[in-house]
Amino acid sequence: MDGSSDPNAPRKAWLSLLARSAPADVARLWEAARLAPAHDVLRAPEIGAVMVRGRAGAVGAPFNLGEMTVTRTTVALTGGIVGHGYVQGRDKAHATHAALIDALMQTDAAAGIESAILAPLRDAANTRRDARAKRAAATKVDFFTVARGEDCWRNPRSQAA
Repeated sequence: MDGSSDPNAPRKAWLSLLARSAPADVARLWEAARLAPAHDVLRAPEIGAVMVRGRAGAVGAPFNLGEMTVTRTTVALTGGIVGHGYVQGRDKAHATHAALIDALMQTDAAAGIESAILAPLRDAANTRRDARAKRAAATKVDFFTVARGEDCWRNPRSQAA
């Protein structure tokens, strides 16, 4: 299925961004935006584990790589909009911020949340990705083959005749 035809693709993108962002960055931007939406906690932040699966070389049969600690929470804004937060690690505040941002992104406040929180997080993620790519490029080795002409395998004495 093409991701562009998925109606949930934008929500998946911002939830992924929130989950991958540094908790300190999310907290700093949340505080700077001065947001305090009225909400109810439907599922208090809880810490658990999920099985991480992988594929060798990104192909072949998937296998269980190991477990990863995650924290999840669910909130509901007073209007009934529900937000979920799933983040790596044990940071309950990070999961709560992610859930509140998810809920707010489903309201009329989405444009403000996008510019105040998600855009800076996306810029930081792009900067980290570019720095990682630059470090990897510095270790790249280019192999090349020198092409010899047709005559390289002939006996040089036989050409004298």
